[in-house]
Amino acid sequence: MRAPEPTIRGALRDELAIIVRDAGALATSFRGEKLKFWTKHGDSPVSEADLAVDKMLRERLTRLLPDAAWLSEETEDDRARLSAARLWVVDPIDGTRAYVNGRSDWSVSVALVEHGRPIAGAVFAPMEDGLYLATAGEGATLEGVALKLSATASFEDARAAGPKPMLGKLAEHAPTLVALPKIHSLALRLARVASGKLGIAFASNDSHDWDIAAADIIVHEAGGALTTLAGDPPRYNSREARHGALVATGPGRHARAVAITRTWWR
Repeated sequence: MRAPEPTIRGALRDELAIIVRDAGALATSFRGEKLKFWTKHGDSPVSEADLAVDKMLRERLTRLLPDAAWLSEETEDDRARLSAARLWVVDPIDGTRAYVNGRSDWSVSVALVEHGRPIAGAVFAPMEDGLYLATAGEGATLEGVALKLSATASFEDARAAGPKPMLGKLAEHAPTLVALPKIHSLALRLARVASGKLGIAFASNDSHDWDIAAADIIVHEAGGALTTLAGDPPRYNSREARHGALVATGPGRHARAVAITRTWWR
């Protein structure tokens, strides 16, 4: 008799946390002067650590949910995923450029997508924030502490991160906005909205499912919103797995931030 699958509300969340922490530890173990890395398509760096972490995650996540399909930045895309009800969406090291340059703003990002939307997600930044974790209907946490965003609508002194043109335009409407330096991991940038470390975060065109899916459910379960400039939640597991510009904020700021951005962004 086949053993029952872990439930989203129980064992799966706990196992996901363990696996992602182990992935972060593996990535950290590779850091140093002897790290091998090279450039792939799009002038983007990839390292031996990316591939090792990707392999480990695939083995363990597939063992956890054998029927879920697979989509990762570092694995050749298998279009059979398009007909799958559930899909692991993985970036083994989000922010590889930061990682290979000895910076700390990188993360491991893992989401479980079901019928186009994430139902579980983890973003682990071992050198900075720690583990963000969320499952559908069960809330979001950072290192085990529940996250709940306020409904403030004010942009006064709000901390923001994202592409400079987007921050500059928003600052024209919110002069006291505090624009922070670039956060290389997009997953981490977006997840920080959930913890309140950022008041608003932007993603420009051409992010991928693996950059944003885990952060999406974390922001949502903390009471915030991550949407397109049309105000719609991103959909995942499409043929190209690419997205246009995105805005993540708390609930009170979101409508205004989207309205300002979409008047000029193309």
